[in-house]
Amino acid sequence: MSKPVVLITGAGKRIGAEVSKELMEMGWYVLIHVNSSVDSAKEILADYTSKFGVDAPGDILQANLLIDSEVNDLISQVLQHSAVKDSGGISGLIHNASIYSSIDVEDVSIEDLQKNMKLHVETPFNLTLGLLDSLRSKNGCVIGMVDTSLGRAWKGLSHYTASKAGLRQLMINFAGDFHPDVRVNCIAPGAIISADWEVEHFAKIIEEIPLGRSGHPSNIAKAVLFLFNSPHISGQVINVDGGWSLNQ
Repeated sequence: MSKPVVLITGAGKRIGAEVSKELMEMGWYVLIHVNSSVDSAKEILADYTSKFGVDAPGDILQANLLIDSEVNDLISQVLQHSAVKDSGGISGLIHNASIYSSIDVEDVSIEDLQKNMKLHVETPFNLTLGLLDSLRSKNGCVIGMVDTSLGRAWKGLSHYTASKAGLRQLMINFAGDFHPDVRVNCIAPGAIISADWEVEHFAKIIEEIPLGRSGHPSNIAKAVLFLFNSPHISGQVINVDGGWSLNQ
């Protein structure tokens, strides 16, 4: 029997890599999209083979999601992939690819803002629409990786949080547009992995988390599995933040 197929963007490292591993172990065929992290993606497949003694149920697809022609090529690669054809369509799409950098608002250029909007809003829009018929054929599920910044001011992140808010609203609109054939939801990770430049801020957030600890990428992977296995949930945002949002 063919495995259900999922495309995960930005899946070579960090949260995307953990979600890829978890889904493969749970019986999914994972199309691991990367831009430059090809070697890391190869390690994901090699680790699976080493652990289970069989070829990993996955493949690596490379594309720069900031370039329209490469996004279109990625859509074509997915639709023509043997695993997708064998399955009769794609069952899952996870918009995980992201850029995350701190820039003082006075120094944010229009190019910075456009780059964030391109990757976090425009590309998910085009990818989802390009794969929509395939998703419909499997009553698939789309997940947008957003964050917990909505309604809050985050210093140095205006360009980032604005674009993630756009992704959140896009996913909610898609949930209304595509029902009943395709479900669409969001996952908002809290303090999971800190960037190098935010270690001090990350530590302060941990102090405010009711559960008293940071999360792990596997917590996000479990939320993905929950949504994939919940056919009556659509248009929702799940905060995976250790209860941090309770304090806001």
